[in-house]
Amino acid sequence: MSGYPTELLRVPAAWVGSELADRDWVRPLEKPELDDLERATRLARASGKPLRALTRDDFPLPVLGPAVDGWLRELDRGRGFLLVRGIPVERYDEDELATLYYGLGLHLGTAVSQNAAGDLLGHVRDTGADPKNPAVRLYKTREPLGFHCDGSDIVGLLCVRPARSGGTSRIVSSVTVYNEVLRRRPDLVPLLFEPFAFDRNEEQRPGEPPFFQLPLCHWHAKEGRLRTFYIGWYIRGAQRHPHAPRLTSAQHELLDLIDAIAEDPAYHLDMDFRPGDIQWLKNAVILHARTVYEDHPEPARRRHLLRLWLTARTPFADGDAVLRSGIPPREEATA
Repeated sequence: MSGYPTELLRVPAAWVGSELADRDWVRPLEKPELDDLERATRLARASGKPLRALTRDDFPLPVLGPAVDGWLRELDRGRGFLLVRGIPVERYDEDELATLYYGLGLHLGTAVSQNAAGDLLGHVRDTGADPKNPAVRLYKTREPLGFHCDGSDIVGLLCVRPARSGGTSRIVSSVTVYNEVLRRRPDLVPLLFEPFAFDRNEEQRPGEPPFFQLPLCHWHAKEGRLRTFYIGWYIRGAQRHPHAPRLTSAQHELLDLIDAIAEDPAYHLDMDFRPGDIQWLKNAVILHARTVYEDHPEPARRRHLLRLWLTARTPFADGDAVLRSGIPPREEATA
């Protein structure tokens, strides 16, 4: 039996952006659901617990909870993404909004570390950091982000404020990308299942090498599921380390082809975030990107997203035990 699929995968996660014009992936929240979130937020804050100590029991959602269960099923067994719309962000201060978002995330899974500092709730905004510094994660800049996925089962982005212009979120089915590689260049498909070196961007712990190795794809034959993990600039960036395996010409061709398919408007889907939108993505089947943006000059109006990385509450069969646990924090970050 082949170690990878040799025929096109025809599953719900193998969608094409140009065929999703009906926007049935947008899930508006109703007033009773928003009231439920409000009550849960007040209860969680009244507990006095810090975010990382909160549990699902601290944030009860008797009204919205069944819908969130449906979101989880759509992420796992459906297209692998949805946009939840209507959080009244203007109603809450920053701490209250953080509690609301974090508590809602607990109904999908467990928050995991997003960086070496051990942050469970990330802030995606331009900090003025130098994007050319390999130690700078690009979400801290306004530079464009190429198609990639994150290190968890689920990634969520809550839009607090959009940019003055730009900052469009783009997503593409990595299953469809695989199908296109198989259709156009079947000779390159085996390379997807061989290890590539990824740069750690100076977030390695003491004694760890500055890069790690992982195949771009893994085929779960029993469940008939394909998992993809791809960050093109991490792979190309790892070449700065002399001990990292050198990319072959065929591997370069594969990376360029993946990027070309993902960047084709026929395949990806654009989302313009509104304040109060939450984008939920399943990393195993979705690659996401962001266009460059221009911000407002006033600090209080600048683009700001809150980010969660989650290990799914009901295990995803195509999840990876290492990836789903996020970025291991350095020991000093957890002390």
